[in-house]
Amino acid sequence: MLARKSGREISRGNFKDLYYDFTNMIERASRDVTLFRGDLIGSGTVGTGCILELGPEKTDGWLKRSDVMELEIERLGTLTTKIV
Repeated sequence: MLARKSGREISRGNFKDLYYDFTNMIERASRDVTLFRGDLIGSGTVGTGCILELGPEKTDGWLKRSDVMELEIERLGTLTTKIV
């Protein structure tokens, strides 16, 4: 998994390095509620995956208008978002 900000790589990680696997996450998420088909469960950021963790001084600052974020996962594709 890869994150780029305006063409510059700022984060890289691998799904195999998750601290909790999805079976643990589903178990925890369903502890007090019923999960239904179609419910989405997010795992959070990839290790060192957010600007707060990385430090804005190491990522050319916080997101600003006209920045383009790309989130890429091998064999799945790339999500590209322009900040407006």
